[in-house]
Amino acid sequence: MTEPEPARRIPLDDLAKRIIGLLQEDGRRAYAAIGKEVGLSEAAVRQRVQRLTDAGVIQIVAVSDPLQVGLFRQAMLAITVDGPVREVTEALVGLDEISYVVECAGRYDVLCEAVCADDAALLDLVDTRLRALPGVRHAEILVYLALRKQTYQWGPR
Repeated sequence: MTEPEPARRIPLDDLAKRIIGLLQEDGRRAYAAIGKEVGLSEAAVRQRVQRLTDAGVIQIVAVSDPLQVGLFRQAMLAITVDGPVREVTEALVGLDEISYVVECAGRYDVLCEAVCADDAALLDLVDTRLRALPGVRHAEILVYLALRKQTYQWGPR
């Protein structure tokens, strides 16, 4: 999720935080049920959720397990860049196998996550597309052996 423009940021009152928390527990929860829990009408909840969505505060999506959908190889790619980092990150954002891209400070300029069908697909991604990007000086590939925790429960509690 990208950072919203400052003009799009909306203040989060206690009701908004409670609504977000309830949707994090169950993104399919009915607006009427949320309304009962927070003391608002179904229409008021719908409007608040729409404002939160429009402002980029929340997204309501189905999160799949990569293994269950045939994607058996995940890896973190730690990349060092010569020149402008933004050009490399914009190219990475366009790759279907890349699920997460951040520009960062420290030893690496970019961290991104790759989700691929298998080792051959990861090798193809790294060897023919990642390392061919202008500006990529070094890429360290950290293959996931076991995923112990993955959560999307950030935010107000």
